[in-house]
Amino acid sequence: MMGHAEPARLIFAYAGVQYEDERVEKSAWPKTKPTTPHGQLPVLYVDGKPLSQSRVIERYLAKAFGLAGENDWEMAKMDELVACVEDFLIEIHPWFKEQDNAKKVEIFKKLIDSTIIPFITAFETILVTNGTGYFVGDKISFADLAIFHIFWFMNSKILPGALRKYPKLLEFVDKIAAIDTIKSWINSRPKTEA
Repeated sequence: MMGHAEPARLIFAYAGVQYEDERVEKSAWPKTKPTTPHGQLPVLYVDGKPLSQSRVIERYLAKAFGLAGENDWEMAKMDELVACVEDFLIEIHPWFKEQDNAKKVEIFKKLIDSTIIPFITAFETILVTNGTGYFVGDKISFADLAIFHIFWFMNSKILPGALRKYPKLLEFVDKIAAIDTIKSWINSRPKTEA
């Protein structure tokens, strides 16, 4: 699955940096889990040293590849937006985990009004207010790639076409998806449902 590691993969793709993308099969996870720093994925190995927690990995890569903003304030605002994405993912997690289709539909109906529409609306407003075509500052950042991922996933997998009513967000997703290195990654990455 793409999972929580995908924004880090997008950072690597944007930066044009090669890395080893090792994915763990579900059947192999029980054996692999104890070898990870906190019993979780993803883990980034840098010179053989492990770094875990997806958002920490993203921030580390952002600083390494010049995607962390121009100053501490921009970095803080990027962290704020990525934390909002994380909160959103936590709120919709019950829908992802539910196996019963009837219950899944019921959960989703509640999430549309309580969580999904407010999230989309808020991020459209933030993007418009910043006025640069990016969420913080005037150039692409790791926050943009994390935000791109959630809205690309939403618009193509969860609610196909959901961004039609949000033209600036749709324009943003299309713009990021059209960057050569990102486009190449999207076209070549393993095809997954989540």
